[in-house]
Amino acid sequence: MKKMFAALAVSVALMSAAVAQTLPAPTIAAKSWLLLDATSGQVIAAQDQNARIEPASLTKIMTAYVTFQALKDKKIDINQMVNVSVRAWKVDPSSSKMFIDPATPVKIDDLLHGLMVQSGNDAAVALAEAVAGDEGTFVALMNREAERMGLKNTKFGNPHGLPSAENYSTAQDLSTLAARVIVDFPEFYKIDSVKSFTYNKITQPNRNRLLWLDPTVDGMKTGHTENAGYGMIASARRPNGTAGQRRLISVVLGTTSDSSRTQESQKLLNWGFQNFDTIKLYSKGQAIATPEVWKGSQASVKIGFANDVLVTVPKGVAAKLKPVLERKDPLVAPLARNGQVGTLKMMVDGKPLLQLPVVALEDVSQASIFGRAWDSMRLWLK
Repeated sequence: MKKMFAALAVSVALMSAAVAQTLPAPTIAAKSWLLLDATSGQVIAAQDQNARIEPASLTKIMTAYVTFQALKDKKIDINQMVNVSVRAWKVDPSSSKMFIDPATPVKIDDLLHGLMVQSGNDAAVALAEAVAGDEGTFVALMNREAERMGLKNTKFGNPHGLPSAENYSTAQDLSTLAARVIVDFPEFYKIDSVKSFTYNKITQPNRNRLLWLDPTVDGMKTGHTENAGYGMIASARRPNGTAGQRRLISVVLGTTSDSSRTQESQKLLNWGFQNFDTIKLYSKGQAIATPEVWKGSQASVKIGFANDVLVTVPKGVAAKLKPVLERKDPLVAPLARNGQVGTLKMMVDGKPLLQLPVVALEDVSQASIFGRAWDSMRLWLK
């Protein structure tokens, strides 16, 4: 999983319009939507992915993330019992709740299940108070994490997602957040696949219906308010030929019903798995060329990629990919390891499909004053 996240850092862009046109995106009955291949970090298809929306209970994904981080940092413990405040108990009584009670302390683990399985707004407030002392401080932590992740069109106003002018996001940002949860906290992400949870003698099912319909789906969250409509982030892992497994994350926002968000999410996931392959082009540290270095302590340098390069392409396109290396020649020392020295374009039928940054795989220090002078003369005569 950590290798998967490393691949997310690789700049993979420029999906060719010519190639995309051969695979028209499915018609999704939603206000905005996006399909992310989390294995390569590529957005396969999207519509209005940067449109500002009300995330509703999808907000709880960030609430869970901040709580998971607090657990990792040992600020709280999974088996810790916490008191339930009146504020948490009294959260909008008409909204989703796990039915905690001020008279009964509750375990952090139960609150996390109440948050992600039962979508309890009372659990969200209780976790916020347990982690940060009060709801306002916790919301500040949520927004700090959003900024750190680069969620430029997201702001949180509360930990549960009940309507607030200060609570907004986009399909693009939510897909990034979802991928981060899975990669950073795989052991806690498993909570999202729990189909039902019982607390206070009340059993509630997970609102993600795909957990019952598709065995490859293992998360993540649903949301609904009157203004937002019905939304869902779903994630699934399926075989990727001989290359292990790949994970897709679908974000479907603003549908008209519970059944519609389920159907449209399934349609989007199936379309992505059926029509695209994720392939490994290069390994981390693999040299793709050894060009000459000028004024350096060595005559050449190995160049390649700082991370594994995984890319998602339409089925049948992988065999047509042709690499074209564009270097920043002349390469003059000193060169720093992982410093960009060029670009590799993957071409299909003469058109760019992908563009990848190429870096130096080793440090190259400057040559002696005599070596530099000699190479300066050679460059002048070149």
